Amino acid sequence: MAGFQGSRRRSFLSDEQLQQGIEAMFFAYQGFTADPDRILASKSYGRAHHRAIHFVGRTPGTTVSNLLGILGVTKQSLNRILRTLVEDELIESRIGASDKRERNLHLTDAGRALERELSDAQRARLRAAYRASGPDAVDGFRQVLEAMMDPDTHRRYQSLRGPQT
Repeated sequence: MAGFQGSRRRSFLSDEQLQQGIEAMFFAYQGFTADPDRILASKSYGRAHHRAIHFVGRTPGTTVSNLLGILGVTKQSLNRILRTLVEDELIESRIGASDKRERNLHLTDAGRALERELSDAQRARLRAAYRASGPDAVDGFRQVLEAMMDPDTHRRYQSLRGPQT
């Protein structure tokens, strides 16, 4: 929690303000996941499937072990999800070019279409919230989210974002 280390930064927030922030995060997350949850439920998938589809789409060719690190799940859990997504022809697993033991993951056309549908729903909700809040709030919100990340999580997040200009 690198962003909240100084005593000066902590002192301006009351316990009530923190409690309201916690509750707002719970309800915002519920809203943020509601539309994708409906889409996923119609296909008998859950949030773990969504996360796998999202990050394979974000990092085409990623390896299973890299995806394990990003998602922070067990190998057994990820294998179960990937098996379903491969069988349903949303993700394809290709043998690595340099290491034949590696499996590189790619979305199929159907997988890209589902990822787009899920992301479009979330982007629409986030876009509306950003517009209602204004540009200063958008930057502040991202800063708060980044400050809440553990150092390892923040490094993984930064690596997905690529070089910043």
